[in-house]
Amino acid sequence: MLALSRKKNEAIIINNNVEVTILEVKGDQVKIGITAPKEVPVYRKEVYLQIEEANREAVNVNGMEALRNLLKKQD
Repeated sequence: MLALSRKKNEAIIINNNVEVTILEVKGDQVKIGITAPKEVPVYRKEVYLQIEEANREAVNVNGMEALRNLLKKQD
């Protein structure tokens, strides 16, 4: 992990096309702005983890159903 210090209105650039700017610092909370191309998804980590879990569950459910259907066709 790269750790950087930034002040209000300072930014970092990631991969030449994503800019992260510090907008505000209040106590232990930091507000950031992210400028990225529309095709680059940007999620809060907790939301990203929920999406991953939902995708895993969908694959498990749909995968099992597909396997059942395949086995029924072979009977």
